[in-house]
Amino acid sequence: LALQAQDAPAAKIIVGFPAGGSFDAIARLIAEKAKNELNRPVVVDNKTGAGGRIAVDALKASPADGSVVMLGPDALTALYPFTFRKLNYDPKKDLVPIGTAAEFAFGFAVGTNPKVNTWAEYVEWARKNPKDANYGIPALGAPHHFFGIVIGNAINVPMQYVPFQGSAPINLALMGGQISSSIDVASSQVENHKAGKMRILAVSTEQRIPQAPEVPTFAELGFPSISGAGFNALYAPAGTPAPAVDAWNKALSKIMSMPDVREKLVAMGYAPVGKSAQELVERQNAAIRKWEPVIKASGFTAD
Repeated sequence: LALQAQDAPAAKIIVGFPAGGSFDAIARLIAEKAKNELNRPVVVDNKTGAGGRIAVDALKASPADGSVVMLGPDALTALYPFTFRKLNYDPKKDLVPIGTAAEFAFGFAVGTNPKVNTWAEYVEWARKNPKDANYGIPALGAPHHFFGIVIGNAINVPMQYVPFQGSAPINLALMGGQISSSIDVASSQVENHKAGKMRILAVSTEQRIPQAPEVPTFAELGFPSISGAGFNALYAPAGTPAPAVDAWNKALSKIMSMPDVREKLVAMGYAPVGKSAQELVERQNAAIRKWEPVIKASGFTAD
């Protein structure tokens, strides 16, 4: 017998990032629409800290009955297994893939010093001034960090990373000329780019981004090795029955095709995905193939 929505206990989406951020906003969009698709209330539970790893602990401790899922970043499956010697979970055993929610571009931006207007000009400058060729990142061991290594390898300049606490201080350092470039989620750069305070020279995705359609992709510029979208996805705890996973996947697919949801996500700098669980598995595997050799060659460990 189908339960009435008001009689069904609330389902929960765990998010490993604070309220007000983009992950939280996406989880709330999904929760708001999922109540109709799943016929039960859906709430968001922020379990913040450790780059999403605290949320995984909460997911592992949750009932495996479809009542609890997690919206997590790509780093959980594609980076942390190679950056942490001791990880609090096994991505293959503890995270049941439901589906990719949305993907996003990374941007490479410059500020006031050096005074360059194009990617080609930056590359020429970096090769002449390798000691000054550095890049700001919002966190150590994040995809941004390793994109910088890939960029350095592609242009034959060993670029030095400069870690900051989040995007706001990077942008200030870039505009103040303290760093020569930054690698960040492109949506964190677009506002200052449009205001002429910094310039995004290229984005990492296969297609240009709608928020800054004038910015070319690295592939267009002849650097296809500097490519890849970040993504976030829904996961269920180990042991969740297939019908429950399938119900969430169907709900996610439907939500990500809704015009108002798509509009909100694009405005935030995300491209909605909402495909099959298998698509998420393939996406994760592609990200692992991309990042594992880069991380291992870098020798970086987060613990």
